[in-house]
Amino acid sequence: MLNRKKWELTTILLLSLLVFVGCSGDGASSEGTGGSGAGDSFTIMANLHTPEVPNDKILEKIEEETNKDIEIQWVPDNNYEDRLNTAFATNSLPEAVFLKNQSSFIQFRDAIEDEQFWEVGQYLDEFENLSKLKDTVLDNTRINGKLYTLYQGRPLSSQGLIYRKDWADNLGLEAPTTTDEFMEMARAFTEDDPDGNGENDTFGLTDRSDLIYGAFKTVSSWFGTPNNWGEKDGQLQPEFMFDEYKQTMDFFKEMYDNGYINQDFPVTSKTDQQEFFKNGTAGMYVGSMGDVVSINNDAVAINPDVEFDVQNKIKGPDGEFGVWSIPGYGSLVMFPKSAVETEEELLNILDFFDQMMTPEIANLSYWGIEGEHYEVEDDRALPSDDKTLTDREVKPYMSIGIGEPETNGRFESKFDYDIKEKAEELTKGNEEYLIEDPTVPLYSETYVDDGARLQEIITDATYNYIIGQIDEAGFADAIENWKSQGGDAIIEEFNASE
Repeated sequence: MLNRKKWELTTILLLSLLVFVGCSGDGASSEGTGGSGAGDSFTIMANLHTPEVPNDKILEKIEEETNKDIEIQWVPDNNYEDRLNTAFATNSLPEAVFLKNQSSFIQFRDAIEDEQFWEVGQYLDEFENLSKLKDTVLDNTRINGKLYTLYQGRPLSSQGLIYRKDWADNLGLEAPTTTDEFMEMARAFTEDDPDGNGENDTFGLTDRSDLIYGAFKTVSSWFGTPNNWGEKDGQLQPEFMFDEYKQTMDFFKEMYDNGYINQDFPVTSKTDQQEFFKNGTAGMYVGSMGDVVSINNDAVAINPDVEFDVQNKIKGPDGEFGVWSIPGYGSLVMFPKSAVETEEELLNILDFFDQMMTPEIANLSYWGIEGEHYEVEDDRALPSDDKTLTDREVKPYMSIGIGEPETNGRFESKFDYDIKEKAEELTKGNEEYLIEDPTVPLYSETYVDDGARLQEIITDATYNYIIGQIDEAGFADAIENWKSQGGDAIIEEFNASE
């Protein structure tokens, strides 16, 4: 059934057609009328990562270039999953629906297998640009060998270390290349007065209450821990059952016991974590190396002499370097059959996203209007210094893009800040050392239903071990608790679906 909005739009267009026919009978010409028909109109549900809904300046240009009439339902990021689930439950999803992340995709697995969404893999070769999407990333989104989504590409791993270069220079330290050197930098930044003010007012690593996008998972991959799951004793097992995970916990425990890390990190927000770094309290930050540009912009306002640098290749005790990776996408777009009734409608929507992958429109949706929102230097895009302008008018439209620069031809970024340029190069370098998650294409019903709840058992135990609330036996007990409450079923189901 057509949703109400589409029904109303169709009615209006039919009425307009009747008026037009009447006028034609009086001698009016149809030449130059322009516009798109009802079949070219559809609605997109997209994630809004800015405080305000953008104006229509970019959208109007996209509509003009694609000859489509698009309505975008902007949903604030902090409410997106709830809104998505509500729309699904009430059968009111629009024609094109962006998911928030990989977890959202997993939650829709049953509905996809129930054929409530269109399978699009069979159509991609009909479109010049959609056919360029990377097979390796597409494979990470297949369900039972079929493709139901188009993806927004993301760097496979931007993880690394950002550190105070001026502090390191003051203490005669080079960028760490091993976990031992990392620990020594954390110690020195805590104990050796790196800012030279004669006071005991600094510490090494700033972290937050996030085992994935905080420091823990990246450091864990330096120790050789699998990415979520790995093979052990002939079967897939979760990362926390590996010795390397335990070594990482011991590493963090040493930093915690010695005061090399903020003592409240298990309950620290990302904002507060970064504030420690920006205001000169902490000297090391592990996470996305791309964060260095925003961190530097805020830090120099406090201390104009601050200097940062980035590093990625930090080897573990075995002398090897590895870094965990995402499946190659951030968001995915799907097409519910409840809103897209016919193959003709689907092909029209796919045509829109195919056009979104042309360099001209990909640049428009990602960078905005040349000369107004960005300039081109050295065949790369240099964003306007007016961040308020680009956040208001351009940034939201990044949420409806498809592919990545290699496939859609949009400009790569250019930055005035040399360390940001370095971070981009190191991010590309990470691709030679990726630790991938082997369960990405696999399925476990128990994991979908109970995985998040069960992970809280391990997350709590990990933090409690680091801060000394439990010992090895206590962590082992937590694993047994995880297994008994559904973990064993997850292990069995993932292994059965290989």
